[in-house]
Amino acid sequence: MSDFTNKCVIVTGGASGFGKAMSEKFSAAGAAVVVADLNLDGAQQVAGTLTDAIAVEIDVADEGQNEALAAAAVEVYGKIDVVCANAGVPHRVGRAIDMETAEFDRMFAINTRSVFLAAKYCVPHMGAGSSIVATSSIGAKRPRPGLAAYYAAKGAVLTLTQALAVELAPGIRVNAVLPVSAPTGFDLNASGVAELPEAVNAQVIAGIPMGRRAIPQDVADAAFFLASEEAAFLTGVCLDVDGGRAIQ
Repeated sequence: MSDFTNKCVIVTGGASGFGKAMSEKFSAAGAAVVVADLNLDGAQQVAGTLTDAIAVEIDVADEGQNEALAAAAVEVYGKIDVVCANAGVPHRVGRAIDMETAEFDRMFAINTRSVFLAAKYCVPHMGAGSSIVATSSIGAKRPRPGLAAYYAAKGAVLTLTQALAVELAPGIRVNAVLPVSAPTGFDLNASGVAELPEAVNAQVIAGIPMGRRAIPQDVADAAFFLASEEAAFLTGVCLDVDGGRAIQ
């Protein structure tokens, strides 16, 4: 495992799900972690379990709060080495044409603008060899009915990832992970239930060749790799973490 000792890693959406697993993964490799989340209590709980971490409250769609997040990281740790722009949220499942325009705009603010703002305010504090890893979705490549606005916002993350990779090379690498459905808070936000009904869960799994949904550790491992020295020649990569769903 790569050594992230003396590295500062910011993880947005770090209080739960993929972000919590990322925070724990980088911490285990020696990193100082900034656990950033709208849920400050949850972020503090995660940070409290890590060797060297602070918690920061943030609405990732807010420009001023992104600027404050970068400033907080630099104030405590003096620099920023890795940014996991992970925070995001889906909308309730339904037809796109029935969606309120404000909700459509919210999807892009939270899921796409957040990546832009993270880069805008963190990059000035990132040196050569630093890395940004965004969290998109496999639905950005292979959308299915019911989450059109969410998938469109995550699709924009792919283009933004690749454009930033070109602009920031060779000093800073920019990549993305594309998870498949996972039993995290996503289910509650998308469907209104904490766990999918058995029949629906079986239907989802039937479309994944590896025979299961993702778990947070799958996504954390992929983000960790993309930020590591082992991936030093990778930039603009949008890595499917989907158990083969995109090729099914």
